[in-house]
Amino acid sequence: MENMFRLMASEEYFSERRCVWVNGPVIVGAGPSGLATAACLHDQGVPFVVVERSDCIASLWQKRTYDRLKLHLPKKFCQLPKMPFPDHYPEYPTKRQFIDYLESYANRFDIKPEFNKSVESARFDETSGLWRVRTTSDGEEMEYICRWLVVATGENAERVVPEINGLMTEFDGEVIHACEYKSGEKFRGKRVLVVGCGNSGMEVSLDLANHNAITSMVVRSSVHVLPREIMGKSTFGISVMMMKWLPLWLVDKLLLILSWLVLGSLSNYGLKRPDIGPMELKSMTGKTPVLDIGALEKIKSGDVEIVPAIKQFSRHHVELVDGQNLDIDAVVLATGYRSNVPSWLQESEFFSKNGFPKSPFPNAWKGKSGLYAAGFTRKGLAGASVDAVNIAQDIGNVWREETKRQKMRRNVGHRRCISVA
Repeated sequence: MENMFRLMASEEYFSERRCVWVNGPVIVGAGPSGLATAACLHDQGVPFVVVERSDCIASLWQKRTYDRLKLHLPKKFCQLPKMPFPDHYPEYPTKRQFIDYLESYANRFDIKPEFNKSVESARFDETSGLWRVRTTSDGEEMEYICRWLVVATGENAERVVPEINGLMTEFDGEVIHACEYKSGEKFRGKRVLVVGCGNSGMEVSLDLANHNAITSMVVRSSVHVLPREIMGKSTFGISVMMMKWLPLWLVDKLLLILSWLVLGSLSNYGLKRPDIGPMELKSMTGKTPVLDIGALEKIKSGDVEIVPAIKQFSRHHVELVDGQNLDIDAVVLATGYRSNVPSWLQESEFFSKNGFPKSPFPNAWKGKSGLYAAGFTRKGLAGASVDAVNIAQDIGNVWREETKRQKMRRNVGHRRCISVA
């Protein structure tokens, strides 16, 4: 029984590509969604293989996040299935604590991803009724053959770099994406323009201001900014509680009233709220409201200047749409991420062109022909955990039934052999 969960595979060599039969699902991605799915499959007794393009688990957290990052939501909303955070962890764990938690999680459920395996393509073979997942690693190709495929590459697989007139061709200063930003220390005393006003843009601006950088932040459109806590309670937790009893429009109305009481009016600082409430907007578009952890104080004090959209860049300047010209030394693009699923998954019925399942939550986890998606709900780690539980139960039910039938066939064959003897 010790090896029941481990990979049961037979290998053959066709031309220069090694083919591996996986007696269970292949999970693409070793981030929180992939780990959660693997842990739930382990609990169901189903073997699996996790392939990961990077050399570690949770590569987004380990390699593409800034040093001061903490979970924006309380830990109870961010824990993965079957293993809570340690009791001694604070309410909002740090980046390092979250990575340690994920590594402990992988060890506990014996999850051993195959690292440095970049998936080039995955397609369903109608003839065999199986998935063919082709990977490359240091020039070596490998193809996994499996009945089930779990897409767990997440909503933030690739950075988004917008085309801005003159940014890459004229501007002489440093340009980085927020995924490359670590600390404001290197920008001390420099004039830095942050493009984007989501949670990352706000936190990067806060960090730059704390390191005495001369910080400006581009706000092109309306944005919901909420306090992280209201009267000592998590704003997210309050909204979740209210949504159990109240209609969404009323929850939004109450959240905005409470936010106004805590933060005051923000329109005088260049921050205008959308016409649609924060929770309704998230439900419709997936756009998450900003949870303030100190950036608003810097904005109100003038340490972070809010500026409108960009018209164009020149060598050392940026021209804004309102005619202003700013001298700047560096640009941080807090312009978000996107799914990379369309670049490798050869399927169009379940996933849309933007790399997200076409069906909304809570039906976005299961497609046809053994295809599943984990972590595309736009509902954070809690949504990924729900996906993981559903996927494992669905595959586990089929797995147990087929295992039972195979055992019965073996027993019948064994009895026939005894009778002939």
